[in-house]
Amino acid sequence: MRALLPSRIGALLASTVLLTAAAGHAAPRAQQVAGLPFVRIPAGRYKPLYRPTAEARSTPVSAFLLMTRPVTNQEFLEFVQAEPSYQRDRVARVFADVGYLTHWASPASLGENARPLQPVTRVSWFTARAYCASKGLRLPLEAEWERAAMASATRADGSRDARQKQAILDWYATPHAELPDVPSGPANYFGVHDLHGVAWEWVEDFNSFAVDSDSREQGEGGRDQFCGGAALRADDASDYASFMRLAMRSSLQASYSNAHLTFRCAADPEALHARK
Repeated sequence: MRALLPSRIGALLASTVLLTAAAGHAAPRAQQVAGLPFVRIPAGRYKPLYRPTAEARSTPVSAFLLMTRPVTNQEFLEFVQAEPSYQRDRVARVFADVGYLTHWASPASLGENARPLQPVTRVSWFTARAYCASKGLRLPLEAEWERAAMASATRADGSRDARQKQAILDWYATPHAELPDVPSGPANYFGVHDLHGVAWEWVEDFNSFAVDSDSREQGEGGRDQFCGGAALRADDASDYASFMRLAMRSSLQASYSNAHLTFRCAADPEALHARK
């Protein structure tokens, strides 16, 4: 039998560690809201890459509901069929660029390049937001998304777990020919799948932080806006995955679509009771 490559051995060991650890924690069960699977993320604190103030290392996040996986092609197809103004041949260009849903066979059908259970991609912030709003939902705030995404398989806060960080970086660095059907990966501590390792995701306030100058002189008031200075100001300068997400979000405009950019919806906890 051929020897396994070192990288393959490492991946198997990492999977074994995660699966073994996960065995001691039962992830919450999903509940349906507007026909979509949600879990409740309890109130807690989120440690942003950059402190909200010089004194505060974290910011509070209220309890919220989050989809357990991204929205799929089939679900978005049902939306554009019900709302024809969001089909690719009718949508106003201010709301979506020319790449919007171009991998679909037609404005109102999927075709072989868009499997029903794959996460929908090539959608803009405007159209993702419209989908969620059509169901009485919303996009998650960045702080909400990051709070859910910092969980490991066994801990609500896995941000200091070196194995978790390396696994995320490995996912980001690995090219993928096509997106998997979702849910794909195992659930994290909160019961949420695929926050890492499938595609980037829109958040409501994706453009709340932007690097807009190149000031390198120590005495200038805007020195923290230069990427190098900003890295020094970060709470954890080794958290490359968070830097990558921040850079990705800062590069976006609301009308952009991208083959590796999807979304999931969020809601306030009252929505769970309102739908029962």
